[in-house]
Amino acid sequence: MSEDPYAVLRADDALASLLSEHGELAPERADDPFERLVVAVTNQSVSLESAAAIRERLRDVAEFTPAALRDADPEALRDAGLTDTKVRALRELAERYPDGIAHDDFAGLSDDDVREELGAVYGVGDWTANMFLLFALGREDVFPVGDLGIRRGMEALYGHESRAEMRAHTESWAPYRSYASLYVWRAYEG
Repeated sequence: MSEDPYAVLRADDALASLLSEHGELAPERADDPFERLVVAVTNQSVSLESAAAIRERLRDVAEFTPAALRDADPEALRDAGLTDTKVRALRELAERYPDGIAHDDFAGLSDDDVREELGAVYGVGDWTANMFLLFALGREDVFPVGDLGIRRGMEALYGHESRAEMRAHTESWAPYRSYASLYVWRAYEG
């Protein structure tokens, strides 16, 4: 196993090209993991543009803290653009993590354990858990095949159409699939 994630990526011609174009991208830990989890829930099943608009309206209704979400009027949350499922998910997360989330809260958990814990909350599935792993905890080996941008990027880069093909292809990127995912998204966006 290489100690350099970029050496792993450079072994893949398509990723090597994207690495040259975009420089060294890396997963990062969020300053406020709870806020990042709220963003992930808000972003579920909507376009990037819609998600940004909903988040902006949501910020006018409540801060992205457990206390503010517990106290927010559910109707106001729905008026901001959240579905009933998302309102319930955010309120359950605010109850489950009343003091927010610290990185240490998940330090001893595997990625699968984090997915299981978050998945116990209504309306939180693998996609949301994977976004949390990538963008809140900065985990290095997450490949969110459930994300449309990832699937479109894999189709564009490699012609893969099935999730099984995509997962098989990513085996060579382990344990740095999060790094690769950032480049696959760039391929989709570009």
